[in-house]
Amino acid sequence: MVDTFYAIGLVMRLCQSISLLELLHICVGIEPNHLFPRFLQLTERIIILFVVITSQEEVQEKYVVCVLFIFWNLLDMVRYTYSMLSVIGISYAILTWFSQTLWMPIYPLCVLAEAFAIYQSLPYFESFGTYSTKLPFDLSIYFPYVLKIYIMMLFIGKWLFCFVFAFFLCFLLCAAIYFNRKVCEHGRNRGGSPE
Repeated sequence: MVDTFYAIGLVMRLCQSISLLELLHICVGIEPNHLFPRFLQLTERIIILFVVITSQEEVQEKYVVCVLFIFWNLLDMVRYTYSMLSVIGISYAILTWFSQTLWMPIYPLCVLAEAFAIYQSLPYFESFGTYSTKLPFDLSIYFPYVLKIYIMMLFIGKWLFCFVFAFFLCFLLCAAIYFNRKVCEHGRNRGGSPE
C-alpha cells in the first residue's frame, strides 16, 4: 500500500488527464450527463492528484493514496462500463443498479479520503512552501490556507449532499406510506362493494 503511487501513479495521472475528454463528450452529446457536476468532480480529482499528491513526495507514501485510488477506480470501473454499454444500446439490470447506487456510499468515503489526503499534506506544504508565492503590493498567497479552505468546501458539500440525500429518503418513505394507505383503502372499498 505504501508504494501504490510509485506502482500506478503514472497510469492514474494519464487516466485522469484523459478523463477530461468526458467534458467534451458531454458538450457534443455523446454522453448524456450534466456538464457542471462532471466538471466539478474532474476538477476535484485533478487538484487532489496533481496538486496535492504528485507535488509532495512524502504524501505519495501515505496509505490514503491507495484508499483513494481504490475508491476512484471502483466508481469509474462501474460508471465507464455502464456508460460504454449504454452508448451502444446494451443494458444489464445489475450493472444499471450498481451504476445508480454504488456512488451513494462510495462518494462520501471519497470525500473523506480526499480531505484526509489534503490534511496529511498540509505540514509538507507549510514546511516546503510549495505553491506559496509573494505577490506585488505586499500580498502573498499561502497555499496551506487555500487547502484548508478547500477542505471546508469539501465538508460543506458533503454535508449538503447528506442533507439532500436524507431529505430524498424521507420523501420516498412518506410517499411509500401514503401510496400504501391509498392502495389498502382502495382494496377495502372495492372488496366491500357489491358486484
